[in-house]
Amino acid sequence: MLMKKHYIGALMLCTIINLYSQEIVWQKDIQSNTQDFLSQITTTIDGQYLITGSSIQSNKKQAGKQNNGYDFHLIKLDQQGNGMWEKYISGQNHDYLSSTVATQDGGFLVSGTSYSGKGLDKKDDSKGGSDIWLIRINEFGDELWQKTLGSTADEEAKAVIQTTDLGFFVAGNIQNSAQGYGSKDVWITRLDKDGKELSQLILGGKGLDEVEKMIPTKDGGALLGIYSRSSAVQGTMSNVQSTGNSGTPDTRHFTSVQKTTETMAKETTGSLSWTKLAK
Repeated sequence: MLMKKHYIGALMLCTIINLYSQEIVWQKDIQSNTQDFLSQITTTIDGQYLITGSSIQSNKKQAGKQNNGYDFHLIKLDQQGNGMWEKYISGQNHDYLSSTVATQDGGFLVSGTSYSGKGLDKKDDSKGGSDIWLIRINEFGDELWQKTLGSTADEEAKAVIQTTDLGFFVAGNIQNSAQGYGSKDVWITRLDKDGKELSQLILGGKGLDEVEKMIPTKDGGALLGIYSRSSAVQGTMSNVQSTGNSGTPDTRHFTSVQKTTETMAKETTGSLSWTKLAK
C-alpha cells in the first residue's frame, strides 16, 4: 500500500544464479507514475535483456508524441541490469504490445494489437477494426521496417517467432472473419526477413479458437498451441478431428505449420491433435 502512494505501476526484475541456491545476483525496479503492463522479457544473443510491454506515457517521456492511449514500451538492459535505452512506439489510439522475438542479427521484432490508424510512429492506415502491428528494430532500438497486418475484421497479436531462413511466423486471432470458421479463429502469417508477406492461413472450427503459444521447429516451421471450443479444427489444406472429446467443451490442439508442400495428419489419444499443414 505504501508503494502505491509513490507510483501506480512498477516492474521488479531480478536474476537468480540457479534454482538450488536461489541467490539473487541483482534486481531492478522500473518505476512509473502511470499504469504499465509487462508482456515479455527477451534475452538477446549476447546475454542482455529487452523488457517489453504497454504503457501510458507520462508527459516527461516524449514531448509532442503523447496521446491518450497505451503505447508500445521497450527498455533495453545490459547483463547487470543497467539501462541502455528506453523507447516508446506510439499510434494515435490504444496499441498493446503482445510478443517479442530476438533476431539472429541482434535485433528484435515486436508484435502487438493496434487500434490506431496512420499517424505518429505508425506508417500504415488501419485495415479496419484492430490490426496486428509489427516493428523490426536493431539492437539500438532503431526501426528497420514496420508492417500492419489485418482485414476488415478484428485481429489481435499473440506470438511471433523467427524461422531458420531468417523470416518470421506471426500468430494471432481473428474475429468474425468472412474467411473464417467460427466466432474467433487462429490467423497465421508468414513473412520473409524484410517483412514481405509470403502466405496466410486461418485455422478454426465452428466454436471459439485462440492461439496461446507458438515455438519454432527445426524444419523451419512452427508449433502452435491452440485453445479450442470446437470439436473440429480446420485449415485451408487439412481437416483435423479431435479424438475422444466430442462431449468435452474445452480442448487443446497442437498444430505444426510447415514450409513444405506436404500435408500430414496424426491424431493422438485424448484432446491432442498433431497436424502438419502446408503453407
